[in-house]
Amino acid sequence: MAPAKRKLPQRLLFFFIFLPVSGVFCFSELFFIKEPRDVTVMRKEAVILDCQAHGEASVDIRWLKNGLKLVNSERVYLLSNGSLFISEVESRRGDKSDEGCYQCLAQNKFGTILSQKAHLTIASMSSFALQPMSIVVTEGSVARFSCKISAHPPPIITWEFNRVTLPLATERITVLPSGVLQIHGVKRADAGHYRCIVTNIASRRRSTEATLTVTPAPGPQLPQRPRIIAGPQNISVSLHQNAILECLATGSPRPLISWSRADSKSIDVYNTKVLGNGNLIITDIKPQHGGVYMCRATTPGTRNYTLASANVTVLGPPSFVEWPESLTRPRAGTARFVCQAEGVPAAQITWFKNGERVQSNGRIKMYHSKLVINQIILEDDAIYQCQAENEQGSVLSMARLIVVMSEDRPSAPRYIRADTVSSSAILLAWERPQYNSDKVIAYSVHYMKAEGLNNEEYQVVIGNDTTSYIIDDLEPARNYTFYVVAYMPMGASRMSDHIFQHTYEDVPLRAPELSLTSRSPTDIQVSWQPLPKKLSRGQVSAYRLSYRTSSEAAVSQIELPGEKTQHLFENLHPDTIYLLRIAAATNIGWGEQSAWTSHRTPKASNARVPLAPELHLEPLNCTTISARWQLTARNSASVKGYKLFYHEESQPENAPVQLHPSANKHIIEGLDPRKKYHVKLLAYNVVGEGYQADQTISTPGCVSVRDRLVPPPPPPHNVHARTNSSTAVFLHWGRPAFSSNNPVNYTVRCNPVGLQNASLVLYLQTSEQSLMVQDLEPNTKYEFAIRLHIDQLSSPWSPVVYHNTYPKAPTRPPSSIKVNLIDEDTALVSWKVPDEPSVAVTHYTILYASRSAWIAGKWQVLQREGSITMALLEHLKPGQVYLVKVSASNDMGDGPFSHTLELTVKADLPTGKNIRLSSGSTQSTGFSDGFYHLDQKSMTGISVGVCIALICIVICAFIMICRGKNSKLSAIKTQREEESRSTTAAGQLGSEAQVENADVNMPMISRHFIDAKGGTNLIINANGPVHPSPQKKRKWFFFGGDVKKSNKTIQNTRHDAVSYQPSTTVLIYEEELSISPNQPITLQALLGHPGCTEGSSNSEGSHETGDSGHYSHNETELTNLSSGPSSRPHSLTGEDSRDSDCSSPAGELNELSEDSCTDMEAKESVVTISSHHEAQRRSTSALSV
Repeated sequence: MAPAKRKLPQRLLFFFIFLPVSGVFCFSELFFIKEPRDVTVMRKEAVILDCQAHGEASVDIRWLKNGLKLVNSERVYLLSNGSLFISEVESRRGDKSDEGCYQCLAQNKFGTILSQKAHLTIASMSSFALQPMSIVVTEGSVARFSCKISAHPPPIITWEFNRVTLPLATERITVLPSGVLQIHGVKRADAGHYRCIVTNIASRRRSTEATLTVTPAPGPQLPQRPRIIAGPQNISVSLHQNAILECLATGSPRPLISWSRADSKSIDVYNTKVLGNGNLIITDIKPQHGGVYMCRATTPGTRNYTLASANVTVLGPPSFVEWPESLTRPRAGTARFVCQAEGVPAAQITWFKNGERVQSNGRIKMYHSKLVINQIILEDDAIYQCQAENEQGSVLSMARLIVVMSEDRPSAPRYIRADTVSSSAILLAWERPQYNSDKVIAYSVHYMKAEGLNNEEYQVVIGNDTTSYIIDDLEPARNYTFYVVAYMPMGASRMSDHIFQHTYEDVPLRAPELSLTSRSPTDIQVSWQPLPKKLSRGQVSAYRLSYRTSSEAAVSQIELPGEKTQHLFENLHPDTIYLLRIAAATNIGWGEQSAWTSHRTPKASNARVPLAPELHLEPLNCTTISARWQLTARNSASVKGYKLFYHEESQPENAPVQLHPSANKHIIEGLDPRKKYHVKLLAYNVVGEGYQADQTISTPGCVSVRDRLVPPPPPPHNVHARTNSSTAVFLHWGRPAFSSNNPVNYTVRCNPVGLQNASLVLYLQTSEQSLMVQDLEPNTKYEFAIRLHIDQLSSPWSPVVYHNTYPKAPTRPPSSIKVNLIDEDTALVSWKVPDEPSVAVTHYTILYASRSAWIAGKWQVLQREGSITMALLEHLKPGQVYLVKVSASNDMGDGPFSHTLELTVKADLPTGKNIRLSSGSTQSTGFSDGFYHLDQKSMTGISVGVCIALICIVICAFIMICRGKNSKLSAIKTQREEESRSTTAAGQLGSEAQVENADVNMPMISRHFIDAKGGTNLIINANGPVHPSPQKKRKWFFFGGDVKKSNKTIQNTRHDAVSYQPSTTVLIYEEELSISPNQPITLQALLGHPGCTEGSSNSEGSHETGDSGHYSHNETELTNLSSGPSSRPHSLTGEDSRDSDCSSPAGELNELSEDSCTDMEAKESVVTISSHHEAQRRSTSALSV
């Protein structure tokens, strides 16, 4: 009881200390442990979509399918851990199909989070999109066939020649994974029928046959320039997939194929190899592999070559470069979440609040990648998620907004009102809050445009000594909404009522930009675009057009209503320069007039020149303008080219840009921001210049960054990462050059690419320019960034460096292995990646063999790349049983093999019938050249079995020794009683009895023939088995004896005898053990003669070979032990067997005979005594014992 009392305070101390600490280090409000992933299954198969979440409080799991709530049914329901189970996947049309996008929702008291999207796809195969076509080629040239099909998962494509499978690669034949068959140096024997075979787990299809006809080559072959008959094509490849660039060329002599990059970068030799005679394959493609690749076919020994190029685009799923961070904000405050992601194609950002999509309103705005929540209310306390999504996938990152509530906060400001002061100013006034107004320390005025969506809200903070404020940075002729919030030290009040107010109109900020064209030598068509509201500053009520010739000062004017956007001036002079300008007006007055724009009317001539093109100008940025044009439908004259003129307003005209007649756009670069430019375009032909089109356009202003008072220090540069192991990466970087000598510290940011929980980002501090980042996950891509801290200033983050940790070797075999017989002599082996996270697989090894080959230890080996999860077993023999097993490997080592599967190939198998066999227990133990070849699992089993057997032997020996000591004590006590009884009888025997004893003394049974197993009372001596008397069951006693015998003693013939008394049955035999000094002592010689063991070691079934391929070595051991003429006992006759019991029918001496026989069995073998005196002496000695 005392120890229990002492333990109680210790337990209480543990709970009081450990639980709070564990709460600090393990606290997490809500996050996913497992999320669903994309999966492809066959119809009617079962599938589980994982979803496990963890949080502080109880977590509720729900599922969405294609964005809608998923209803449970008998076939589709939730498991206890939150995962979704579909017992039979259906592929019906419409909503009844199980294909689609799945997401799970996890909810607790803190909020709701949404998992990443998982697409469930049913394995399928469509019809052929491209089938091989018959061709005729010349002997010695090149032949090419191709086929294309759409399938999920991606299929394996093989080819057959006259219904016989072709090898994937030989010296002349190349089969590309994309479905292309190439034959170099065509021979007459290659003529025949070709077809492709497409296989995946869903189906198998054969294309139509294409015929290859080979014509004889002409006489002496003339040299021919190289010609690329199948060049590379532009492709887009997903990250970590394989890209295949085909390059097939012909020529005389045979051209050499080489590859290079258009950007002069070196080709990655580690991930790139040449397949066949010039095809380029890029494995495990990465972003740096993107670019333009050029195939070059060169005639050997010459400079004659032909080029073909293709662009490789690497598509990548989105990954975050900036995550939203959890915020704590008071009521009526403002929260801003930032989320940025990168990917190819560009990722689209979507925001979710408690699993539901965020909608913009007056308080909540979304600007590109930002989420801004103004005037926070209690309902805004939630979990927010940023989702970045593109065609390659989606990622999610979450952050929580905690709203802090305070007591005794003031009530909202009252009686808010607004008055318009001017076109850009509004006076806002209000009254103090009704409650706790004395605690107000400041007011916050909020305003934004009331029209449109995603308008930005502005905020102005003023002191508590006033209740009015003039907002004077407003736009004219706009509606605005206003509200006011009162602040106290512990928080803010509620929002006041919203009020709307409209600013006055103003004169237009500037005039429209003109576009001038001529339809004839005597007219000018003037057109313009309406001014945007920001420039019109009200409703445009009228336009005023002014025009004159360049040689006259008199100006003519015409006013047009505000809804007009074009005007035609007629009856003008041909071949005359006219100057035009425009002004716009609102109800307030006229705005500033535009600058003069010049335009020359065409010459009056009958020549057919091109009409003016329709010109469209658009600013691309602050220094670039895009010009696009097209000829009018009325134009019938030919065009030899275009001339483009442009110049800044009030500057002389530059020389024209000559453009090709097929051109329809041009980029004008190198302009100045916020300037107005005149652009003129005309077409010309052999007759002369055509009618011109004039237009003006203004370049926008460039976005400038405000200069800071104290600029931050530059970030570290030359950041390099080097992988040290599967869990560590070494970083080193350079210090930027600046004059300060103050101490510098660095912060290293580390996180896996695509991390969804920003709280798991690792930040490390160091003062050195290198750091070993440890405790990382194997085979995971990490991103690293470093920033510098000096003089209380922090630099921006350095450019992100990406690096992968090494993978670890697989520790599990591939899962879900299936073997399907898909043809008479072909089987499909499919598997899934090992159920082991963060382990990359670079290739798979498939071993298969028939039973006869397996016994001979001859396995056939196939290897497949890590991205392929199936293989074809071809040329199988009918009527055979094949054994198949698969293992996964990577650069770090090989994983274990799977359990062996059996595949039976029937002799009369119908065509097209699939036989699916489940995993069997057959092991991969084989025989070769009379020896056993055991795999690792078999060796482990044998080792464990031998250890167990040795332990059992030691335990049995210990029990026997203990039992022998107890039996010896009881036997000695019995013999002492018998000694006193038989002393008188022994004295009466006299010399006559001794003579008789000398004639009939026999050797007793040896100790080596005692049954040591205790399983039966059968006794075997040197002459065979001895059957005990069935009348009485005898009990054997084991006396302790010296079991340590030297080799010399064992070599000698040894005899122990005991004198017998009348009416006593005595067993006699002789034994010689001839063991040479140099002969090794066998296991039989050490453990005892086999005549004393129970039964035979060759028990039934002990020599049979089990399913695992193991067999018992007992027979072999006994054969080795019993080799030699004298070591194998001869069987006794039936009479000897009946008389060989060691017991006696006499009453008193019966027990003595048992004890004496047992004693001699436990000590040593008995031998015949020939001397009468020696017999008497040994008899007396035995009786005395």
